[in-house]
Amino acid sequence: MKKEEEGIVISLDGKIAKVQAKKHSDCEACGACSGDMATIMDVYNPLNARVGQRVIIKIPEDKMLKSAFIVFLLPMITTFMGYLIGVWISQKYGLPAMSSKVGASVVAFVLTLLYIRYYDRSMAKAKTMPFITDILSEK
Repeated sequence: MKKEEEGIVISLDGKIAKVQAKKHSDCEACGACSGDMATIMDVYNPLNARVGQRVIIKIPEDKMLKSAFIVFLLPMITTFMGYLIGVWISQKYGLPAMSSKVGASVVAFVLTLLYIRYYDRSMAKAKTMPFITDILSEK
C-alpha cells in the first residue's frame, strides 16, 4: 500500500527533487520536520518535473513503517537488551552491577545509532525513496 501526497518542486539536483508538501495528521503527530505547515522532502524524479510544478508523490508505506520502527523502537529495545547483557556480565564475571548494566546499555545504544546512520544512508538511494508519479500543473 502506498501513501500519496501533493507538493511543489522547489529545487532539483539531477534526478532528485526537493518537494514542499503540506503537513498532514501523520506529520503533526511526529513533529520531526521543521516548519509549521509544510515539510520539505527529497524525492526521486523519474518524470523530470521542473521547479515550480505541482506534483503527486507516492511514499511506500512499508518503508515508512520499517523506518519508524528502526528510528523509534529499535533504540529502546537494544538499550534494554544491553541492560540485560550487563546483568548477565555482572553475575557471570563478578563485576560491579551498576557499571556493567550502564556500560552494556550505552554500548548497545551507540551501536544502534551507528546502525540507524547506516540505514539512513542506504534509504537515500533512489529506489527506496518517495517518488513523483504525476505532474499536476505546468509553471
